[in-house]
Amino acid sequence: MVPALEQLIAQSNNIVFFGGAGVSTESGIPDFRSVDGLYHQKFAYPPEVILSHSFFEAHTAEFFDFYRQKLIVQGARPNAAHCRLAKLERQGKLKAVITQNIDGLHQAAGSKTVFELHGSTLRNFCTRCGKFYDADFIANAPGDGIPRCTDCGAIVKPDVVLYEEGLDEATVSGAVAAIRAAELLIVGGTSLVVYPAAGLLRYFRGSNLVVINKQPTPADAAASLRISQPIGQALAETV
Repeated sequence: MVPALEQLIAQSNNIVFFGGAGVSTESGIPDFRSVDGLYHQKFAYPPEVILSHSFFEAHTAEFFDFYRQKLIVQGARPNAAHCRLAKLERQGKLKAVITQNIDGLHQAAGSKTVFELHGSTLRNFCTRCGKFYDADFIANAPGDGIPRCTDCGAIVKPDVVLYEEGLDEATVSGAVAAIRAAELLIVGGTSLVVYPAAGLLRYFRGSNLVVINKQPTPADAAASLRISQPIGQALAETV
């Protein structure tokens, strides 16, 4: 619990949360850039290459092998940060969660208004007919491991934004509108180095910006409050 943060929350009725991978690490989901993150693990190709649209097209089996190993996380549960944000929404104070994560844990905790900038591993679609498939279908793809539509036989692609792909325009528009209207913007668990997502902060015109992150971020100088501790701990209501 951080008294200064709780005071800002108490006096604000239009709060928006903007979060990244650090929000989910306390649920056992690895991030990309920390010492133990995916970018520091050894693979045949760099993760940012494997998770690109061109690699998906050219090396589909290798893409799905990596995707199943590293991005589909079985049994992850919302942590204290996810739960507190959902509670603030139920109280009418939090108006939106804007997340760079693809794990669906904000919704699992009960959050309703969630803008998933990079998509979700829980949604998968046939690239030809658009039929929907869940994460288990991808995880358990038989044969060569490439999931194929049971109706038309085309490849089923996760609804996640790969490198070289653009963000969904409707999602970005919703996120921008929420940030513009916010009086308190809480940024947590993100290094703010991934663009265009990090650039959305420039639309904030409210009274207070709070940054919760273990490491420094480019937004620290503009923050009303800077908290250098795990986000679940910072958002907990009790010590």
